[in-house]
Amino acid sequence: MTTRREFLVKSSLFSVAIGLPSFEQAKKSYSLGYSAITWNGQDEQAIQEISALSFKGIQLRGNTYAKYKDNVAALKALIDQSGLQLCMFSSGSVEIDPAKVEASIAQHVKHATFVKALGGTSIQLTNSLRKKGEKPEEKDLIRLAEVMNEIGAKTKEIGIQATYHNHMDQFGETPEEVELLVNHMDPTKIKLLLDVAHYFQGGGNPAEAVLKYRKVIHAMHVKDVRQTEPRYRFVELGQGKVNLEEVFANLDKIKFKGFAIVELDAVPDAGKTPLSCAETSKEFLKSTIQYPFS
Repeated sequence: MTTRREFLVKSSLFSVAIGLPSFEQAKKSYSLGYSAITWNGQDEQAIQEISALSFKGIQLRGNTYAKYKDNVAALKALIDQSGLQLCMFSSGSVEIDPAKVEASIAQHVKHATFVKALGGTSIQLTNSLRKKGEKPEEKDLIRLAEVMNEIGAKTKEIGIQATYHNHMDQFGETPEEVELLVNHMDPTKIKLLLDVAHYFQGGGNPAEAVLKYRKVIHAMHVKDVRQTEPRYRFVELGQGKVNLEEVFANLDKIKFKGFAIVELDAVPDAGKTPLSCAETSKEFLKSTIQYPFS
């Protein structure tokens, strides 16, 4: 009788011989989601098309709250019927102006309650605090971390994990700023949503960041970016400069168990659609990363 160990060895040898990933190689500890941002508010279409591509989760944005806050059941039914999980919700900007902090915290708590009702798990925090051409002061970065800790403490009471999303043109644009923020974030209250393209564009090595922040990463934004005039453009996976193979190899190395969420802010080229862009990224994930879509 062939033992399981003998079967796996034979399967691996056969896979190597024909150039396919082995059974052991094919297993992934993380799940793949896709952000609805590319559909520009057409969330119902996004839910349908992302589900059809066999992604497991979806990220929705603040516009969804405005549309469905008084009819949560209808949106939950759409998500449930699609077989998707609401793996992340874009909750918007965090304020540090003393006159705005209380309202900012309240906004994110409302979003967390909304997400909980939808069966979701997490919200994403960003900021619009950076002034053009100015490097943020250390005290302001620390204050941002403190306010995010406050938000995270309150959303945790609801059962929702708050996450900080590093972002170009915001506090947390450069690796040094991300480091300072993470060092002042309380990991029992707030975690990191590492966006690999923003981190790369800000001057960092995202694959190294996966290893560096392995203990505080709750979710990932996997995206790509290419240089254009006058600045840069986010593109489908495999179409830009981010070393995504190394990023995913390190996710495997740390046995990351969260959601790696594919995000594309907008359709990058004429003639493409949100669906066709998602199909391109899925093909990269299947062929290059060898993600076993069911």
